[in-house]
Amino acid sequence: MSARLDPREIALRAQMAALLEASAPKPGNVSRYHDFGDTRFEDFLLSAAAIGPAMGDVGALGVGAAVERAVADTRRWVRSNTNLGIVLLFAPLARAAALDGGPLRRRLAGVLAELGVADAAAAYAAIRAARPGGLGTAPEQDVRTMPTVSLLEAMRLAADRDSIAREYATDFALIFETGLPTLRRARAAGAPWPAAVLETFLVLLAAAPDSLIARKRGRAAAAEVSREAARVLAAGAPGSAARDAAVARLDRALRAEGNALNPGATADLVAAAIFALLLEDGPSEPE
Repeated sequence: MSARLDPREIALRAQMAALLEASAPKPGNVSRYHDFGDTRFEDFLLSAAAIGPAMGDVGALGVGAAVERAVADTRRWVRSNTNLGIVLLFAPLARAAALDGGPLRRRLAGVLAELGVADAAAAYAAIRAARPGGLGTAPEQDVRTMPTVSLLEAMRLAADRDSIAREYATDFALIFETGLPTLRRARAAGAPWPAAVLETFLVLLAAAPDSLIARKRGRAAAAEVSREAARVLAAGAPGSAARDAAVARLDRALRAEGNALNPGATADLVAAAIFALLLEDGPSEPE
């Protein structure tokens, strides 16, 4: 059971989680070894630092306003969308960490249940400001309109087509039931952060098709990428020559055709799993 944290500690752990996620070499994503044409590795470092104040102040701001502030603070330093999914996931986790009473996920469920229309309006404004790729339109509660339902209800309406929305609708099920245990096991086994983050990324990508890929290239393409991630996991143990070769092949495939198969939504889930681990376990190193 994790204890309530003060705002400065929440801000610090949010920044660390975003930095650790960005620094790990995840197939098809920006890392210290690979930039995209419109986004560089240092953009993600700046973005990680920028979200700290909003995550620390989420107790006073509320979830939606914290998301809006984090996006605004990021855009002071970075022109492209680098962290919208991350801040949408981090804000309720940060709010839960600022509360007393029970395990982190139980507190998170309470935070999500209490979200209101004002949270939805602020989150919609943040989404419009971030201008994520492949957004499209929605038949109900489209982000280009003013919402008339709570942020949780809006996320439930989008849960079948968006990974972040699905986590809201399920009390962060994939993060807490798949991502966090995978990350915790890898760290407990002595894996350094980059290796543990890579393993968590592959497990999450194999478990659920990436919704960013689905928006850009279709659900069939997203499902095939998930199958490829499962094949990588089956190729050999982490760190083995066979696994490393399989990871490299997947990375090349995802970077083809202008990074159109970038599993960016899965990277956001990984960042949230790291944040949850830091909130629950603290900054301990593996033995």
